[in-house]
Amino acid sequence: MLTATRPPQLKTVLIAGGVVLTMAMGVRHGFGFWLQPISQAHGWTRETYSLALALQNLMWGVFGPFAGMAADRFGTARVVIVGALLYVAGLVWMAAVSNPTAFVLGTGLLIGAALACTAFGAISGIVGRTAPESRRSWAFGISSAASSFGQFVMMPIEQQLISAAGWQGAFYVLAALVALLMLPMAFGLREMPAEKTSGPQQSIWEATREAFAYRPFLLLVAGYFVCGFQLVFIGVHMPAYLKDKGMTDPSVAVMALALIGLFNIFGSYYAGKLGGFLPKRYLLSSIYFTRAIVIALFLLAPLTSWSVYVFACAMGLLWLSTVPLTNGVIAGIFGVKYLSMLSGFVFFSHQVGSFLGVWLGGYMFTRDGNYNTVWIITIALGVFAALVNLPINEKAIERRQPALA
Repeated sequence: MLTATRPPQLKTVLIAGGVVLTMAMGVRHGFGFWLQPISQAHGWTRETYSLALALQNLMWGVFGPFAGMAADRFGTARVVIVGALLYVAGLVWMAAVSNPTAFVLGTGLLIGAALACTAFGAISGIVGRTAPESRRSWAFGISSAASSFGQFVMMPIEQQLISAAGWQGAFYVLAALVALLMLPMAFGLREMPAEKTSGPQQSIWEATREAFAYRPFLLLVAGYFVCGFQLVFIGVHMPAYLKDKGMTDPSVAVMALALIGLFNIFGSYYAGKLGGFLPKRYLLSSIYFTRAIVIALFLLAPLTSWSVYVFACAMGLLWLSTVPLTNGVIAGIFGVKYLSMLSGFVFFSHQVGSFLGVWLGGYMFTRDGNYNTVWIITIALGVFAALVNLPINEKAIERRQPALA
């Protein structure tokens, strides 16, 4: 049932993968709304909940390469089904557990593993293998846009669920939605068994060694660390930051996060489209540098609801626009046979950055009573990422024995 008898159609893959990404990323992006109600209900500091989300992001990265290996070898459909079930279990865990240690560990492991199986790393492989090379960057852009659409749609839904059903009830409703939407879509991500060809074939371990011995891959890994740090710090701590600054109306934060999702639909799509005919390394460098400028201007400008909305729109255009370009660089250099796995390795770096961004935000706030230091770090890292992406060589790697591409 989970193996296709004919090659999947790109349209089917994009729709099914888009729904999975919409739910996986949409639910995850709203976790910042639970920071204050959970902390207040259990009598925790913000650092406890921040640590849970930090561990979740780290485990997402740790499990990512293995989920990618499984998707490349056993098929994306099986991996997505496992991920959906883990997601449901993780959301129920977050609602039911009150012990801080158990909450941190369970949230980190269950949601982290779930995202590894349902987000970009697992989905990128089947998209890359299904799309023709001329449309591959565009297809990656469509997938990234779907995740952004999830953020735009789910932000107000999650905030309203918390208001209407309480923070625990909201988790239970989301668990049901994940099961009802993700599990059926997995069947649209079925692939045919990989064809065996004669002659030497590159193994998983050979592909891994090749990638980590190649300097452009390492530069890509370094740049993606910054992406994770910036996005998760802003996504999780923005609602609390605005409230600390006197914006007590929660609709401002909801609108800001929704605008990020809305504008990133366009940012991701056009980044993928531009990546089809412009050097991806220059586009990546421009995105990171522009992020640094946007964050700096946001901090320097007077804080009003409109400055928040302008910041959200600008960041939205840059939010996940790195994803189609990064996956496109990996596919262009190494081919698509192990695309999910290699994307998982790069994404691990992204999630190490996510771990530090969300945890450092909570730690610095507990220590200093503000987020000033972390904001400055996000600007400096943006400049760093802009520089390390410039020298990346996007040409296909030359092998003595060609691997399946």
